[in-house]
Amino acid sequence: MLTVLSGETVSNCEGFSRREFLRVGTLGLGGLSLLDTLSLKAHASANKAYDFLKDRSVVMLNLQGGPTHIETFDPKMTAPSEYRAMFGEVKTSLPGVTFGSHFPMLGKLAHKMAVVRSFRHGNGSHGSASALVAAGGNPTGACLGSLYSRVAGLTNAQTGLPNNCVVVPSTCGKKYDKLNNKADRITSVGNLSKSFSSFDPSKGGGILNDMQLRLPEGRFDNRRGLLTRIDDLKRSTDNTLSSADSLHQKAFDVILGGVTEAFDLSNEDPRLVERYDTGAFTIPRGLPKKKKNGKAIPAQAPLALGKQMLMARRLCEAGCGFVTVTSTGWDMHGNAFGIDDGMPILGPAVDKAASAFIEDCSRKGLSEKILLVITGEFGRTPKINARGGRDHWGNLCTLAFAGGGLKMGQVVGKSDKLVGQPAEDLVTPNMLLGTVMNTLFDPGQVRLLSSIPDDVKKAVTDSKPIPQLV
Repeated sequence: MLTVLSGETVSNCEGFSRREFLRVGTLGLGGLSLLDTLSLKAHASANKAYDFLKDRSVVMLNLQGGPTHIETFDPKMTAPSEYRAMFGEVKTSLPGVTFGSHFPMLGKLAHKMAVVRSFRHGNGSHGSASALVAAGGNPTGACLGSLYSRVAGLTNAQTGLPNNCVVVPSTCGKKYDKLNNKADRITSVGNLSKSFSSFDPSKGGGILNDMQLRLPEGRFDNRRGLLTRIDDLKRSTDNTLSSADSLHQKAFDVILGGVTEAFDLSNEDPRLVERYDTGAFTIPRGLPKKKKNGKAIPAQAPLALGKQMLMARRLCEAGCGFVTVTSTGWDMHGNAFGIDDGMPILGPAVDKAASAFIEDCSRKGLSEKILLVITGEFGRTPKINARGGRDHWGNLCTLAFAGGGLKMGQVVGKSDKLVGQPAEDLVTPNMLLGTVMNTLFDPGQVRLLSSIPDDVKKAVTDSKPIPQLV
């Protein structure tokens, strides 16, 4: 337990004290304390049975609401006009392969991507489809990040960062607080303990049951206030801890050092921040008045998406194993956003943020170590409706990958003539699960673990990856 209390008077069973100093010991990693983990680390190489973790991370960019598979990565310009991509197509770096016209930057990086055109689960309901895809259909019902942390542990032993994070717009600053922040559907723990919930840096997250930072009221939701408080604590306690044994000192440095730096974008090159920046993708004036439910549209703006993706890269680089990035607004029926007015805003934002992420990982030598997954709860109906939108469609869904040591530069599967059903090489949620789990773990070694429940072990070891990618 790491417990840091502020200078306010604290009451406990022994009376009152000005503050409680620091307690490090039971910040759990899969049932082990942080100190236990650090102590065992030196012996890990001698016992290959426990060498089950690969040196990789996953970032899942979840386009919430159901992204159109047609206007993203399967424009199908050979179909009749009411079926094919409304805005046409753009050539990619792969001969004969096109993306939707709002993705020119990703198109230039198609050789670094694997696009799936045959992903299907058949569920057209927001809540259950969101949970299905986020969990890869695994029997525990836990999202992939929670499943990962149940096997790998709550935190990274090197840096102390949570192994399962969710990055919503407000994570990137108070200016984004009014943007949609709907992560509940894609961060369920299923039948796992709530301690494996995704850590939400914008408001603390469930892991703070194990890492408690008691700050003055109103400061806890302020990420910068949190970072400042940690820095102050570290400076004020360096002398006090100088006599502690090396293991406790390392545990202290792991927690405070890792948390502080990973969430702070100020050290990044301003030119890189600008490359990621999606702040220009605002809602045009007057648009909300034209639509039913139009008042909800401004909160869909992808203003923070670029910074969310940059933070995701920083978290992975600092040791986080699984990061979920949310982007809302993709429920494009035409009653709020439609394909006609939603895609010109949300599409280019994803194009800029995701392409910046892929280029950034390549520049930093992280392409093999970080797998980017782009998906959502379902696709959209093949035929454009009378409102300039498409409705729910679970028979063909958006799915794309980049990096992670998988085989890139290909299109997996094929849709039918009206881009409504898989025609070749069906990809299922279980195959998404298998692809992610095989990227993160050595399944053969996971089978040897006795410290995890059988249903969790089965979810990792029995799922099969998309064969074309491995």
